[in-house]
Amino acid sequence: MYKLILDAMGGDNAPQAILDGAVAALQEYSDIFIYLVGKQEVIQEHLAGKSYDASRVEIVDAREEIEMAEPPVKAVRTKKDASMVVGMQMAAEGKGDAFITAGSTGAAVAGGTLIVRRAPGVLRPALAPVLPSAKGGVLLIDCGANVDCKPAFLQQFAIMGSIYMRTVMGVENPRVGLINNGAEEEKGNSLTKEAYQLLKESTIHFVGNAEGRDILSGQFDVVVCDGFVGNVLMKFMEGCASFLFGKIKEELLSSTRTKIGAALAKPAFSSLKKQLDYTEYGGALLLGTNAGVIKAHGSSNAKAVKSAIGQAREFARLGIVEKIKQELAEAAQETENE
Repeated sequence: MYKLILDAMGGDNAPQAILDGAVAALQEYSDIFIYLVGKQEVIQEHLAGKSYDASRVEIVDAREEIEMAEPPVKAVRTKKDASMVVGMQMAAEGKGDAFITAGSTGAAVAGGTLIVRRAPGVLRPALAPVLPSAKGGVLLIDCGANVDCKPAFLQQFAIMGSIYMRTVMGVENPRVGLINNGAEEEKGNSLTKEAYQLLKESTIHFVGNAEGRDILSGQFDVVVCDGFVGNVLMKFMEGCASFLFGKIKEELLSSTRTKIGAALAKPAFSSLKKQLDYTEYGGALLLGTNAGVIKAHGSSNAKAVKSAIGQAREFARLGIVEKIKQELAEAAQETENE
């Protein structure tokens, strides 16, 4: 039985979307147990009348909440009874296999670092969402946990990302690209130039720089960058997808002729929308911590929460935390022996 810890009060649509997603996950997966962390009476009220196996649920009372606009580190340190803090403390103590929250990203990263803590040998944990690409998916690492990075951080992000794509996504030899402003080796700033050399020397399958237009082309399985670049890139992609679908819908409904065409093309548009829908992909993994931490989108609906729970289950089933620890230790040993 995989024990998962869910922040019931985190996110724009909490607690209803969080709890509806939890119920849907319990109905689909018979091998999970969920700790629901938050105000007990609120959780009980929302669960009343829903069909689920109550023997696989435990409510953990937590009286405080961390708001999106609060200073992350201060909130994590002072709000000891916040649902996110209590849940992360449970993960740190080994009471669950993974922790999921749709709450503040900054607080999730701070809590992952200060409470769950870095795994041995990890320089910085990194947020890593899987984005849709022309050939399956591509892991973006980092997308916001580390705004200022050193070259060695990017090298380690690449190693952790490769482990995840190989173990979870079944990519035999993940192709790693370094996000840069040109394909040539000499392009970039001091960070990317130094990181390029470190990645060349790594045991991973580094295939060179990844320009912005090629990130989703299917040429890469992992793309590496600092958290500032990654967050801007991810938010731009979300906004771009929303804008394009909005404009397409507007044009297709503009006349009788286009409405007929839209009706004929509806299956294709539905398939495309599903491929680009973040609710299908779960959340961003915080790779490099002592226990699994998954940051779901702040505006997650029940479907997105269910996907994040399924992702956490897979993360636990495959033992990603231990694999990262093991392979980083092996990489460090190889470096010492050179």
